[in-house]
Amino acid sequence: MSELATNVPEYTVSEISGAVKRTLESAFGRVRVRGELTDVKRYPSGHIYFSMKDEGATFGGVVWRSAVARLGLVPENGVEVIATGRITAFNGKLQFSVETMAYAGVGAMLARIEMLRVRLTAEGLFDIATKRHLPMLPGIIGVVTSAQGAVLQDIRTTLARRFPRPLLVWPVPVQGEGAAERIAAAIQGFDRLPSGDVPRPDVLIVARGGGSLEDLMAFNDEGVVRAAALCRIPLISAVGHETDHTLIDLAADRRAPTPTAAAELAVPARDAMVALIDAERTRLHAGLQRQMQEQRLRLSRAERGLPDPHVLMAARAARLHRAAVALPDLPGLARAARLALDGRADRLRLAAPNLVRARRAGLVQIERGLPDPQMLMAVRATRLDHAAAGLPDLPALVIASRLALGGRIGRMRLALPNLVRVRRTELMQAERGIPSPRALTARPEGRLRLAHVQLGAALRHTTQRRRTDGLRITARLSPATLAAALREQRARLNGLGGRLDGVSPLAVLSRGYAIVTGADGHALTTANAARAGQAITIRFGDGAVAATVGGVRQGRLAV
Repeated sequence: MSELATNVPEYTVSEISGAVKRTLESAFGRVRVRGELTDVKRYPSGHIYFSMKDEGATFGGVVWRSAVARLGLVPENGVEVIATGRITAFNGKLQFSVETMAYAGVGAMLARIEMLRVRLTAEGLFDIATKRHLPMLPGIIGVVTSAQGAVLQDIRTTLARRFPRPLLVWPVPVQGEGAAERIAAAIQGFDRLPSGDVPRPDVLIVARGGGSLEDLMAFNDEGVVRAAALCRIPLISAVGHETDHTLIDLAADRRAPTPTAAAELAVPARDAMVALIDAERTRLHAGLQRQMQEQRLRLSRAERGLPDPHVLMAARAARLHRAAVALPDLPGLARAARLALDGRADRLRLAAPNLVRARRAGLVQIERGLPDPQMLMAVRATRLDHAAAGLPDLPALVIASRLALGGRIGRMRLALPNLVRVRRTELMQAERGIPSPRALTARPEGRLRLAHVQLGAALRHTTQRRRTDGLRITARLSPATLAAALREQRARLNGLGGRLDGVSPLAVLSRGYAIVTGADGHALTTANAARAGQAITIRFGDGAVAATVGGVRQGRLAV
């Protein structure tokens, strides 16, 4: 048995692996394999590794970096494809080197499209709220389509028939390898055009003719759909015939069943617009005519109610003439008034010196008969001391005192000269009739009653004469003289009031002092005069404060 075993040739692992590889490559060569993709991985080197399986087996595959661009689709897990390539072995394992891929039948493509639609819908790319309105009359229309197909000619013909507009065409392949990338790049290129001097479309049409599901797969590509959804230019999709539906139709702002219908959506019919403008012009003209007619009728009715302007002018002229005739002789009145004024001025000029001398003499006599100002100040100070106990309003007291003093001074000024003369006469008469002291002592009560009667009669006589003389003096004095005398006496009174304010105890309140009074209104001048619990009032310069005495500490009040 050992000899028989030694007759079997020995192979190395590399020899067996190479033999298997040569056998597979020579036996199969270039093949097409149908299966489901799993474990799809794209590496940084650019190669794509995957596995293909069916119900009974699984083997690995690879798409080299040089073949990725020509693959025809993006490999995804769970997609059934038909892959074209070569069978080989690598490190003793079966490996399928894929050159191209295609979806395995319509069902697989539809399933892939449905999966992509569900995912993009969840992202919100198909929301109705994101759709933009088409402009009524775009200035430039951009078209993304093939330059060799009939689609572009249909769009040009429709635009020329409805409303000619400039076209900006971006030619792209609409099917085959790289078509989806070129279409997405064209949409993004139009969207990136700046506004200004560079022509930028106002509306965009993405179109192609009809075809099978495989032919339209470029418009179901995720990159194309995203580019259409994110485009800021209003976009119209016109892919295939009316029964064809692609994902770009959901992402576009408007879907047209055919490229011709897309051109009709992009521009209005010029004839219809002209007719609409003519109808609007006719309606506007009719409305203006109707309003003008109504305004004419209103103006005509208002004109009938207005009087004749010539009659109004004649009536106003007649009233003006009558008023002019009824006016007095203004120049004559002015001359008479001027003469009367000159006569009064002459009389005043002649009487002024005598009047001034008389008024000065009267004032001198009044000054001689006035009481001593210091005595008046003392009396006022005493009254203020008494008033301070009740804490009256000082400004009101000063004003009342000034008014009373002014009235008394005026009455004394008028009556003092006559009073002096009467007193002198009465004193002379009294001196002649005064009895001796012994007689007065003998009968004091009778004498006193007689003196009282005589003094009352003399006082009544004096009062009557004061009134009579005052009226006479007042009648002789002019208003100007009286005003001057009053100003002089008011100045003297203000001076006396200022002196009175200077000696008033209330004047020091504004400098931080205060006056303390009890409940009976009498001032508290010492601490011993206060009692604990007593209600007091503290007067300051700007008002009074009610307080209660809390107690006495070392001769000081604790309030």
